[in-house]
Amino acid sequence: MSEVRLRFAPSPTGFLHVGGARTALFNWLLARKQHGTFVLRIEDTDVTRSTQQSVDAIFEGMKWLGLDWDEGPFFQSDYFPVYKEYIDKLVAEGKAYKCYCSVEELEAKREKALAEGGKPKYDGTCRDLPPQEDDGRPYVIRFRTPKEGATTWNDLIKGKVSFENDELDDLIIQRTDGTPTYNFVVVIDDVTMKITTVIRGDDHVNNTPRQILIYQALGAPVPVFAHVPMILGADKARLSKRHGATSVMAYRDMGFLPEAMVNYLVRLGWSYGDEEIFSLQDLIEKFSIENVGRSAGVFNPDKLMWLNAHYIKTGDPVRLADLLMPFLKERGVDPSQGGPDLVAVIKTLQERAKTMLELADGALFYYKDELSYDEQGVAKAYNADTPALLTALVEKLAALPALDQANIELAFKDLMAEKGIKLGQVGPAVRLALSGTTASPGIYEMIEVLGLAETKKRIERAVAVLAK
Repeated sequence: MSEVRLRFAPSPTGFLHVGGARTALFNWLLARKQHGTFVLRIEDTDVTRSTQQSVDAIFEGMKWLGLDWDEGPFFQSDYFPVYKEYIDKLVAEGKAYKCYCSVEELEAKREKALAEGGKPKYDGTCRDLPPQEDDGRPYVIRFRTPKEGATTWNDLIKGKVSFENDELDDLIIQRTDGTPTYNFVVVIDDVTMKITTVIRGDDHVNNTPRQILIYQALGAPVPVFAHVPMILGADKARLSKRHGATSVMAYRDMGFLPEAMVNYLVRLGWSYGDEEIFSLQDLIEKFSIENVGRSAGVFNPDKLMWLNAHYIKTGDPVRLADLLMPFLKERGVDPSQGGPDLVAVIKTLQERAKTMLELADGALFYYKDELSYDEQGVAKAYNADTPALLTALVEKLAALPALDQANIELAFKDLMAEKGIKLGQVGPAVRLALSGTTASPGIYEMIEVLGLAETKKRIERAVAVLAK
């Protein structure tokens, strides 16, 4: 059995779209599952639109998702001489020909065909011209598409797909400026890179018969094709900016974890029973292209958010701390310069946070020197008895043999028994003093993380400020 070789071949004309990321993921998973090779190829023949910034964005997005490649990155722009050799070969064998029709002539032919109720395809004017010496006239080179029969393939997702050859145009494979066209170079690349399986979006279905005919004209093996349905927005239109962010890295900047994005993207069209949560290793073991559905996936931000919350809640606090640092620094906080241990802080917050942005915002109070107090919280939690209760609590905390949650809870119980109160009569005031609001992590957790000195300082400041 020959080695399975797959590729991801984006055009560097923008960011890594979530649809492109899903295509890359499917190719990567199948390569990993079948112990094959995953190739990264940058299709940059559109020189006017391709940018280094886009190339860098593709690399950054794939690395963030954990999609490493085995070969490449290869750039199509480096292989123009190779494409030229193959074009010359097809011309020499009579499988391609020079077309001298001008743009104006082609437009006139198109209008005439439409007026007669036909399809606006090239009419073959130059198809059977005898070979001519170049006389300075501009020309393109067209592939000589067979007029008889049909081009058929068994798609791993769509099943049997067939196109009548007489419905296909004589495809331009070289422009007047000598540059090759997409449908030609993609075949040459897949031939020279020995690609065995092509997984791509189903917007490429109409290109496939043309490409198969080129493989056959070259006498090259035709790869197996799998065309993945598009990703749609909630309104069932193709996913676009009007539905929200479509860039993979935009989701990183909004506080989503790569494992949540990978898990979500793979489930947009693929299923494995009723399971929803998959690690990368799970996916490598369980993924199969045959389990990708034929219907388009609908992008659901709420489902992605649910997955992200799950991965934050169950994530390693040490890793989350590393990921959180850039978000905190954007907010003017650098835990490495002082304050509570960030890992300990995260443990108090990760149960409830849905995104890294929420985690960052939730962590800010731990690192502020002075808090502002929520007015509604003050009205709810603070009364004439509060200062004495808070002062007595500090004394009991200071007397503890160790400031851990078990001992902190005992200090509260001792205070409540001594004063004849319930937790609701002192707890909200403690939350307010420590965090500035009555909605915060657990009181015992906060005190343990802040430490005795900072807890004492915050409570004493709250008593002083709120007593005015």
